[in-house]
Amino acid sequence: MASYLTLLKFTPQGLQNIHESTHRAAAFQAAAKKAGVKVTQTLWTLGAYDGVIVFEASDDAAVASVMVGLAALGNVQVTTLRAFNAPEFEVIVAKSPRL
Repeated sequence: MASYLTLLKFTPQGLQNIHESTHRAAAFQAAAKKAGVKVTQTLWTLGAYDGVIVFEASDDAAVASVMVGLAALGNVQVTTLRAFNAPEFEVIVAKSPRL
């Protein structure tokens, strides 16, 4: 399974309903699971972003579908990143040409 991170920023609507944030996160995790996406962590953060979702999925299409669905609710803006662990990154670097 591939690893991903999604950075979240609350929209004005999301801030207006901030007290429902943890409930929305639980609902998202359940919906994501049905779509084949395993959420491993949901974190609320300080700084440039308001939250991070850490998750795994077998394909990008599943990731895209759940992120489009999440963004469409209007509570957060999403930026999703593909993440690589050390062994995966070593394979990438080994294949990388030296310029």
